[in-house]
Amino acid sequence: MEAPGSTTLVVVGEEATTAIDSLAGLANVESASFAEMTDATDAEVVTWSSTSHAPFVVHDRDPLGHVASAWVEFYDERSTLGVLQLEIDQVIDQVARHQLRVPDYYVVLEPEAIHGTWLHWWLGVLAAASPSRVIPWAPGEAPLAGLIRRLPTARAWPEVRDWLPTVV
Repeated sequence: MEAPGSTTLVVVGEEATTAIDSLAGLANVESASFAEMTDATDAEVVTWSSTSHAPFVVHDRDPLGHVASAWVEFYDERSTLGVLQLEIDQVIDQVARHQLRVPDYYVVLEPEAIHGTWLHWWLGVLAAASPSRVIPWAPGEAPLAGLIRRLPTARAWPEVRDWLPTVV
């Protein structure tokens, strides 16, 4: 599967669906909320986003969601290191098989409302891998469409196999 021609954003946070819905009807944006679509696989989301002809693709399916949860549970002492390493290995394998793709940008909604270990995941661990690719955003600041128009130029994410194992 070739690399998509679109810039992909994953919106995370409690109001992700509302933020994504605000993009409906924009000519240069294809958006979808997968929060309610539990039957859509990660591979189907990758296919959907990589075959889009829109300049921007926005959705709420976090391809690193299982790793994030395992990381938080490990550091909150609710899980083992083995579970976290298993999730990391699975993501690396899925990326290698083109079944999973890290988005160009993560938009983290209402970062001031994130507490504890989750804050460290989003604005620490994930942002450390590519600081300009994780964007804290409060919906009251401007519409999501405005944020899309002024995305920062940044280096691409490092290869997942190179940085994801270092989160342990």
